[in-house]
Amino acid sequence: MEDVRVGFGKAVRQRRTKLGMSQEEFAHMCGLDRTYVGGIERGERDVALRNIEKIAKAFGTSLSEIFRGV
Repeated sequence: MEDVRVGFGKAVRQRRTKLGMSQEEFAHMCGLDRTYVGGIERGERDVALRNIEKIAKAFGTSLSEIFRGV
């Protein structure tokens, strides 16, 4: 079974690249540091719920949708 951090990171990276955004652009939209976003995408970070909410808002989606497929 895949670690939830890895699955979440893959989902974030997939959505971000589908939108054609760099990590830097996306991090700016979220109000997060680029290196933090990179750590999320690599599954290295335990992401705080507040930051998950920021990510969902930047994607224009709901919290539940951000976890679909994780």
